Amino acid sequence: MNKTHVIEHLRFALEAQLTTAKVAAKTAHDTATHEENIAENKYDTLGLEAAYLAQGQAQRVNDCYKSIELFEPVFNEKPTDKIAIGSLVCLEDDNAAQKWFYLGPAAGGLTVNVKQHSIAVVTPGAPMGKQLLNKQIDDEITLTIAGKVHEYVVVEIL
Repeated sequence: MNKTHVIEHLRFALEAQLTTAKVAAKTAHDTATHEENIAENKYDTLGLEAAYLAQGQAQRVNDCYKSIELFEPVFNEKPTDKIAIGSLVCLEDDNAAQKWFYLGPAAGGLTVNVKQHSIAVVTPGAPMGKQLLNKQIDDEITLTIAGKVHEYVVVEIL
């Protein structure tokens, strides 16, 4: 796995999220300020609802900018023996199936595909992120998801 390619894909995915959020915010703003959405009586809440949506979409744009800002210094981190923010990690389960994770400062749940590998971003606040932090190669990780125990071994840290 080439960490540089993963970072390029993450940058592209973060920029794509920002672009999508900007379009949604513009659409919501246009809807909220359109003359057809002016309240005709006190029970007409369409304009108010559109304004709340526009506010939420604007916040999403701000969150995307913040994520991009938080990732920039992390993308330049050098690999270490222990998993830290900025580490690309490969875990292996009991069946030798491998899963890749990128421990990021934000954007948990974002997934990118690089050369037939799916890489999920996890944050230190997520259960998987908490388990990964400071682990080394050959350390074990145990997670319980929906009552089922999943065990993994750290096999690679980039």
